[in-house]
Amino acid sequence: MNMTLLKTSIAAALFAAALPAHANLIANGSFEDGSYNGNANFMTLGAGSTSIAGWTVGSGSIDWIFNYWQASDGHFSLDLSGNGAGSIAASTGFNTVAGQTYLVQFDMSGNPDNGGGPRMLTLALNNAPVNRYVYDTIANGTTRGDMNWVTHTFSFVGDGNLTTLTFGSGNTSAWGPALDNVIVTTVNVPEPATLGLLGLGLLGLGAVRRRRG
Repeated sequence: MNMTLLKTSIAAALFAAALPAHANLIANGSFEDGSYNGNANFMTLGAGSTSIAGWTVGSGSIDWIFNYWQASDGHFSLDLSGNGAGSIAASTGFNTVAGQTYLVQFDMSGNPDNGGGPRMLTLALNNAPVNRYVYDTIANGTTRGDMNWVTHTFSFVGDGNLTTLTFGSGNTSAWGPALDNVIVTTVNVPEPATLGLLGLGLLGLGAVRRRRG
């Protein structure tokens, strides 16, 4: 294995081991619960809809997908472009503690229909845009049977107030970014002893590399 990749893998493993599992602060992050009365493929939801438990559709419209394509988790997912660009927000938000780091994780793909192409997803905290993600269904070989979901992460530091999380589509057409498996957790900073272990591990790898060099 490439030594740089090996060092990176061990560093990630040690860091992950230092982070205990935390409960998801977002309810119904995989969109499995709610009042679904669409057809066998999807249900289009307009602005203000609360059909998906724990979520509220913002601007435009979205499609609540049911088995039309491969979900990342469970049977449901979203196309953030319904009849056009739409958005959805966690209805109640979540309380943050000032100085506490939070990790937002979600799976992204794209509607492969209509010839495919780039699908753009926007992420906002408290209605302030913080990031934009692009998924190209052609480059990823995406099909309904294999959506090739990609996991994205974003971290931020809480300010002690209620935080809202909003996902939106940057595609004005009816074929937009797909979203599933939204998770928000707190992140604990590794203890000094763990950081020391990580440093020793990387130094050891460096020594091995020098002996083999």
